[in-house]
Amino acid sequence: MTVLEKAAQDAPAEVPPRRRHSAAWLLTAGMVVGLLVLVPVAAGTGAYAVPVGDVVDSVQHKLGLGGAELDRVAESVLWNVRFPRIVLALLIGASLGCAGALMQGVFGNPLAEPSTIGVSLGAAVGAVASISLGLTFLGTWTLPAMAFVAGLGTVLLVYAMSRSAGRTEVVTLILMGIAVNAFAGALIGLFIFLADTAAVNQITFWQLGSLAQSTWPKVLAVLPCAAIGLVVAPLYARRLDLLALGDRPARHLGVDVERLRILLMFVIALLTAAAVSVSGVIGFIGLVVPHLLRMAAGPGHRFLIPGSALGGAVVLLAADLAARTIAAPAELPLGVLTALLGSPFFFWLLRRTRRRQGGWA
Repeated sequence: MTVLEKAAQDAPAEVPPRRRHSAAWLLTAGMVVGLLVLVPVAAGTGAYAVPVGDVVDSVQHKLGLGGAELDRVAESVLWNVRFPRIVLALLIGASLGCAGALMQGVFGNPLAEPSTIGVSLGAAVGAVASISLGLTFLGTWTLPAMAFVAGLGTVLLVYAMSRSAGRTEVVTLILMGIAVNAFAGALIGLFIFLADTAAVNQITFWQLGSLAQSTWPKVLAVLPCAAIGLVVAPLYARRLDLLALGDRPARHLGVDVERLRILLMFVIALLTAAAVSVSGVIGFIGLVVPHLLRMAAGPGHRFLIPGSALGGAVVLLAADLAARTIAAPAELPLGVLTALLGSPFFFWLLRRTRRRQGGWA
């Protein structure tokens, strides 16, 4: 029996092609409809309520498609507060969802997410250092810039320490990620210890994750990295499908496994570090969304990668809307809310994966 035959025999049964294709179309249509409903509802909901019809009128007016301009207060609330927050939620959710799908494909494990290789906590170290030490050498861009650089630096460190004899083993990479996460957590604790009371409050708020301080400049800070990552990622869908057969079969089929992993790790770092740099640590989006889509439409990455980006955008926008309305006028930290909802799913996923003896869910 050849290696490919053995890999095919050992692989779990996939969703039938016709059912998988139909499920992908239905899921895509459902997520697009959900997005079209959520955006005007999120824009109109808050301490200053704006009817959905007025939201639509304002957007049409801005685009020159008719509609009517609203009063000055409503226009300011929509375009200076609500819409930057909505666009940022969509960009961050799409980035985290796409990064999660890539992580699970690269590691061949449905329990993987961007924090596995330390990107999230690495970016957090840069942000916390900026707050604790009072660094302002780039003005308002200092914190996101330091978080982004620290996130990318963490990936480089994990990769360099995991590489041996010209190759990088997945198990070694994950273990290095765990070690670096522990070290990053210690550094964050040290910076909190050194910070004053005002800085500690700011660090705590940032660590919990929030979109409360969204602005158009922050949208522009995330947009280039998110756009590059979201455009590049689907180009490697076929190679990720081949990688699912195993490293050796993928090599026989012409995939440069080592180069693929390196490239996709940088894409993951680009997406995650950019997102974390402006929103703080928001967990479980990259774990839950790709896994749910895989359960419904199969493991094919041609749908899974863009679908996870779209699903992540919908989920994070819905979570942000819930975070600012459940306890109004107070606002729940977004990272806390996603963790509260994601943790039970993670426990269930662990039990389900254990029953399947570590196979794909």
